[in-house]
Order: sequence, then C-alpha cells, then structure tokens
Amino acid sequence: MSKEALHLNIRNLESADYPQLKALMDAVYEDIGGAWSKLTIDRLIGEFPDGQLAIEDDGRLVGMALTVRVDYDVFSNPHKYDDLIGHRDIILNAPQGDTLYGLDVLIHPDYRGYRLGRRLYEARKDLCRSLNLRAILAGGRIPGYHRYAEELSPTEYIDKVSRKEIHDPILSFQLANDFLVKRLLRKYLPEDEHSMGYATLLEWNNILFEPAESVLDWRKQEVRVGAVQWQMREFASVEQVLQQVEFYVDAISDYQSDFAVLPELFNTPLMGLTDQSDQVQAIRFLAGFTARFKEEISRMAVSYNINIIAGSMIEQGEDGRLYNVAYLCRRDGSIDRQPKLHITPQERRDWVIEGGDSLTVFDTDAGRIGILICYDVEFPELARLLAEQEMDILFVPFWTDTKNSYLRVRHCAQARAIENECYVVVCGSVGNVPSIENLDVQYAQSSVFSPSDFAFPHDAVMSETTPNTEMLMFSDLDLRRLKVVRSEGSVTNLKDRRKDLFDLRLRDWSLKAGGQG
Repeated sequence: MSKEALHLNIRNLESADYPQLKALMDAVYEDIGGAWSKLTIDRLIGEFPDGQLAIEDDGRLVGMALTVRVDYDVFSNPHKYDDLIGHRDIILNAPQGDTLYGLDVLIHPDYRGYRLGRRLYEARKDLCRSLNLRAILAGGRIPGYHRYAEELSPTEYIDKVSRKEIHDPILSFQLANDFLVKRLLRKYLPEDEHSMGYATLLEWNNILFEPAESVLDWRKQEVRVGAVQWQMREFASVEQVLQQVEFYVDAISDYQSDFAVLPELFNTPLMGLTDQSDQVQAIRFLAGFTARFKEEISRMAVSYNINIIAGSMIEQGEDGRLYNVAYLCRRDGSIDRQPKLHITPQERRDWVIEGGDSLTVFDTDAGRIGILICYDVEFPELARLLAEQEMDILFVPFWTDTKNSYLRVRHCAQARAIENECYVVVCGSVGNVPSIENLDVQYAQSSVFSPSDFAFPHDAVMSETTPNTEMLMFSDLDLRRLKVVRSEGSVTNLKDRRKDLFDLRLRDWSLKAGGQG
C-alpha cells in the first residue's frame, strides 16, 4: 500500500463502527479474549464520546483508541485491569474524574509503519489538555517479556527496554510517546501469558493542568511587562524624579501591564544636588533618598495596580555600609529587596559599595520572578539557583556606559534565558550627563529574551527598544509556553542536567523562596 493511496481521517467512534471494531479487536487481541461486546462499546461511547477515537481510511476503520476518565488518586496506585470493569463487562467511567485512562490503542496490521498510533496518542493528549485534566494513565502490557522471563526480572526487563537494549512492541512505543513508567503492576491481566500477567503503570503529565481554585487565588498565565528605557538627565529635586517615574508608571498601567521595570540606579542624577568632589560622600547623600523612593513607588504600585521592579537604588545598611539594591513593590502593597551580589570594580573603587548576601525567588500574582542587577547576570550560577526554584521571569535592571559593556549584559542575559528556560527582561538607561561624575555616557537597548525553541520568536527576542532612545517597551509573556518547553521542548536543559556528575548549592546562607515582604 503506497502512502499516496491513503485518505486518513481521525474522528470519534460511533456505534455503527462496531462490526469493524470487533473484527479489528478480534484480530489483534486473539490471545487475550478478543473484542468487547457491542453493549460495552455503546455504553462507553454514550458516557464519554470524546474519549473514543477512530482513524479511518476511505471509510475503513484502521485504528482506534478507547479511553475513560478516572480519579488519579485511585488509579495512580497499584490496581488490576478488572478494577476498571463493572457488572456485565461495563467499563467504568468517572464523569468527574481528573485523569484519562488509556484502555486500548489498536492499529490494523496492514497500516503499521505509518505512525497512526502516535496520532491517536497525540489526540488523547490534546483531549487531556482541553478538558484541563491532570494526566493520562495506562496499564501497559509487556508482551515481549515471556522471552526473557527466565533471565530477567520484570523490572530488569523494563530497564533494558527503556535503555533500548530490548524492543518491546508496546512499552517501547509508549516510552517514545513521552510516557514514563510509574510502577510495576502485578497480576494486572492474568490471562496475558506473553506479559506473564505483569504490566507497567504509565503516566503522561499534563503540564498545563490548573487545579480548580477560587478566582482570588488564580495566578495569571499571560503576563504583560512594560519597561522604561530611562533618560538620564539633570534633576532639580527629588519631586522631579518621582514625577517622571509616576508619568511612566501611569502610562505602562494604562496598557494593563502586570509589571513596570526601571533601570539600575535610575535616580543617580540626584547626586548633582550635592558637592561631587568626594564621590563617597555624594553616593551616601544619594542613599538618603532611598526610603522616600521606596515609599512613593510602593504607593504608585498600589494606586496604579501594577507590580514595579523599582530598578535599583543605593541603600545604607544597619552596618553603615552601602549596598546596591533592587526593590519589588507589589500592587498589594508589600515590598521585597534583592541586593546586587557582585560589585563592579568602578562601584567598589569610586563608591565603596559592598555586595549583598541573599538571593530570592519572589512570588507575585503574575508568576515567580527573580531579579539580578546588571553585573550579576554575568554569573550563570545565580540564575540557575533561581531556576531551580521554578522562576518564570528574570528581571535585569542594568546601567552600562559603552556598547561593549552593554553587550556583555545582553549576551549573558540571552544565555540565561536558554539555559534556564525562562524569560529575561533587561532594562537600562540612556543619555549623557557630563556635569555629574560617572554619569557622562550611557548605552542601552532594553530587551526581552525567551528560550530558543519553536514556541518563541526565531531569534529568541520577544521585544527590544531602539538603542539609546528614551522610550517604553512592552512584551506579552505566556508562562504556559515555559511549562511546555521545560517538559517537551526540542531540548530540555533543566531536565537533562547531569546531577550525577555535578551539583550547585549556596555556601553559608540559604536561597529564599517565595518572599512576601
């Protein structure tokens, strides 16, 4: 049969298909009892029509899949095939079950080699996603086991099949379709002599599953980010800077954004209000405004209903030392902080700034986020530690003076997005302020980067600004795509790490997760 002669159609089974279905099941399941009765099939179609699938070729039934809904907590534990069967061979379907259970997938022998089974498995996965169900479970026969039973235990056989040292006609196919072996089932189908009564409990997890919960507890999956490519300029007062900040927060909130992002040290022009002959005293003067900025920006977050990544500002700690700190001002009024950990030679030399010692993943109503300030993104260990705590978006407020300095931040940020399968938002400042020391030139092209895979732009750049121009940038981020790429992407960086060879951990202090204030 040539491929050109095929006219395939996938649809739901109908009662009228039963004669062909019976012939197919009798032929394939000759060794374990053949076809279900018409009463059984009609009842299954009536109770759960969407789960019963057929592939036809010019009206000829050449493939089929039978499926029911079950409760995960029951059937993810050891069970037997008979647990799915009720009185008079009625297959038990739980209408409110949170999981699909794959009963049978059959392909006519004449049509094997066309990957029709894969089509049926993909249709089941689509059904699971569309119904927002937790998983697909299946009891998988291992019909090749009888040939190895004298030399291998069932678990050893399964291990060799998973390593492709042995081919099993059912288990090998299921593993190739992203199912994982959850456990060994004993006496699952006693009449299955080829499997010696054993089966595997297989599971495919719906990574897009959202448990039923109240609207107030629901977390957004589509997130809009607005970033300010900030113009450094001379300011005559704190009020002028705050007025400019509020203008941008207002504008970004008008576009229903979930986050507004400011650059690193965006308020440093206020150093121009004091004597700059002593840079250490000038930067301490700047630190004196930080408490007010935090208070005012937090007010804006609540007033404009938006989470604000308040760039970074200089903070004087209780020990009298200076730190470069980013603040997360949530729209619920809570505030969190993330200090810069790695201090550049210029910061250390001219301003005597110290590195912080805490790294935090923050929970928000629009995803789990991390913040790395400028130079910190050039140290891949930090982003990896955040990714291990299921970070969705990494924000990188930065301040660079030259293009080569900017490109270090940009290229490292793109690498972090790929390595950690997350979105990365970099936000910087532009302009020239020759009258203020260390603010004479700035270079920036604020951008949003994604993982590099088919679900994202071909260059993995979601959005970017015009270089060296004061402007706003917006980007819509779909957090569900991160779940898919982490589980089913062309490559799965996080999942494929060789933890048997290396690990990564913090020394002397612990990673904080889910900070709320």
